[in-house]
Formats: sequence, structure tokens, C-alpha cells
Amino acid sequence: MSTKPPRALRRIFSLNDFERPARKKLPRPIFSYIYNGADEEVSLAHNRTAFNDYLLLPRMLEDVSARSQTIELFGQTYSSPFGISPVGLGALYAYRGDIVLANAAARANIPAILSGASLIPMEEVARQAPNTWFQAYMPGDVERVDALLARVKAAGFNTLVVTVDLPVSVNPENYIRNGFSSPLRPSVQLAWQGLSHPRWLLGTFGRTLLQHGMPHLENWRAERGAPILSATIEKDLQARDHFNWGHMRQIRDRWQGTLIVKGLVRWQDAVRARDAGVDGIIVSNHGGRQMDGSVSPLHVLPEIVKAVPDVVVMMDSGIRRGSDVIKALSLGARCVFAGRPFNYASSVAGGAGVDHAINILQTELHRAMALLGLNRLEELDGTMVRHVDSLRPARSPSSTLRQ
Repeated sequence: MSTKPPRALRRIFSLNDFERPARKKLPRPIFSYIYNGADEEVSLAHNRTAFNDYLLLPRMLEDVSARSQTIELFGQTYSSPFGISPVGLGALYAYRGDIVLANAAARANIPAILSGASLIPMEEVARQAPNTWFQAYMPGDVERVDALLARVKAAGFNTLVVTVDLPVSVNPENYIRNGFSSPLRPSVQLAWQGLSHPRWLLGTFGRTLLQHGMPHLENWRAERGAPILSATIEKDLQARDHFNWGHMRQIRDRWQGTLIVKGLVRWQDAVRARDAGVDGIIVSNHGGRQMDGSVSPLHVLPEIVKAVPDVVVMMDSGIRRGSDVIKALSLGARCVFAGRPFNYASSVAGGAGVDHAINILQTELHRAMALLGLNRLEELDGTMVRHVDSLRPARSPSSTLRQ
């Protein structure tokens, strides 16, 4: 007998549908941290519109009755070619949110990446979901790099994702407008935001305080980081502006597991990453949260795949539909990741929400494969997509002169 979905999910039909109820449930500063992009949010918008620049070319009269969306990645078979991106402060959106996301990914057999800015100790997440990947913001200091690597290894992680596109703090103006800071500063306005969102205050923050105490940045460095709520403490950036390719080679020498670098958009940097010994690359502009005006990952994905054919190339930023996944895989990605919609889903309905979000994307992908005439994702290549510019008729010299 099938069970009815939780009430909060009965009108959720796409990943985009999670945003509105998440906005309603979360206090404005907390929602802002997930939602906002950098500066004018140009990159944030372009990450989505980039997918409109590519059109699909379906094959017809193919027997598509044996469709499978499984992939092999770093020696492991996953049920779908998408995963959950690392997003900081996950336990502020849902009770034990980092574990909620990791467990949902484990149930669905898709990859999930625990953020280095998470609020639950990495050791606890690794115990609950052993195949989770860990994402680190590495300090620009050799000894602190070694200390963090030792902790990640002792926790039991086998896959390390080093994010390299945040050497300094992001411009905080959009967060400040909405009352967010890291750590959060106690204020009358912050108190009102909590009181005016009682489901979040009691079900997420209050429950966390009662059962686990004040949340801290547990995985920011080898030792415990700052509390999430403080009037005086400043966030420690760990001299990340010193971090360089020499540190990446140091990490490769010391890390025996799978090593992935996240945050590259230049093919030249992809070559340097390969030469430093990484196993994989996630092409990313951090979801449009850091450098505004940065190129959309989808636009540079083909040239990066071409530059490093011997490296597993993946992508994030802007994934919302099964057709988005198809387009990225057609352009060479082996796997894609999404962050915001899965965190919205956790805030709306906890683990059931994330399960629902994963199922939506899997269903869309299954349908898209049929409509494209595919049984296996290995059949995807550049012939399945066409850039819109290639479909526009060329202008004649006379028409150019008239302009």
C-alpha cells in the first residue's frame, strides 16, 4: 500500500517548487544565505539561462524500454548521474540537516558532498553515511593543511573535494541587507525573525539547542570552529589567500584516496590540476555566490573536457531539471551536482523532502532519456545537443553593411 506524501510535499512537482515554502518557513537571514548570489547576481542568473543556449536533438523510433541512468564514478556504481553539492550551515535549514542530506543520498545511491562549513562534526556524518564525500576549504598553511587532512582521513572519508574559488570572503552586501552574518550577531531583528518563524525556531534551532547545544562550524579546520551565534567572534579565513598549486601537490602527496578539485572554470587551470595529480574536477562558479560576472560552468565545460580527457570532469551550478542533466552529460560531464534545491527540500520536509527532490529529478531524467531515444547515458555525446547560435542563419555581407 502506497503512503501519502507529507502535506508539505503534495504541491511540489519540480525542484523549483521547493523554493517558495522554504522561503516561508526559514527566517529571512537563513534563507538569504542559501538563496542569494554575489553582487548583482549576474552569474547566478546566467547559470540558469546557460541551459537555454543548448537545444536537444532527439533520436526517433528507438526501443527505449531498457533505460538505465546508472553511472560508474571512481570505481563505484551510482544509481543516477547527479549528486548533492556542499552547502554550508545545512543544520540551520533542517534539524540535523547535514545528516538528513547525506542519508537521503545514501538511500538513493547518489553522491553527496559534506560542506566544510557544516555544523555537524564530520565524524558523525561519516558514521551515518560512510560513502559521503568531504569538501574542504583548505588553509594556506602547510601544518594546518596536514592537520585537517589527518582529521578527514581518521573520520573515514575516502573522497576529498578541495574547493579553490574562495580565497577571500564573498562581498557580504546581499547578506547584510537580509540580516545574515557569519557568525550571526544577536539583535532584536534576529530575535524577531526567529519568533516570527515558530516552526523553524522550535523544530530546527530550538531542538538543536536542547539536544546538541549551540551549533559550531565543526569542520572548518582540524579543531572546532566558531559558534554560529556570537556577538564578538569573527570568522577565521585561515589565510586562504596563501593557498596555491604547491599546496594542492602537498595534498596529493598526503591524501591516498580520491582527490577532486572544485571551482575551476579555465581549461588552463584544469590542466594544472591534472598535472598536480587530481582524480576529478568539478567545473563550478560556486553557484554564482562568489565572483559575480564569472562565466557559467556549462559554457566552458566542453573545452575543459577536451583539455583533460584523462580526468573525471563533473559540473555544478544551475542544475534544476532532468534535461539540464542531459545537456551537461552531452557536453562531457560525468556527473552533475545541485545544492540549493536539495537544501530547500530538507527545510520543507526533512528527509522526506530530500527523497522527494531526488525522485523528481530521477523521474525527469528517466522521461528525458525516453524522449531522446536513449537507453544508456553512455550514448550521450555532442551530437545530442546544439548551441542556439549554430541554428541561426548566417548574415549576408550586404545585411551586415546595412547595419
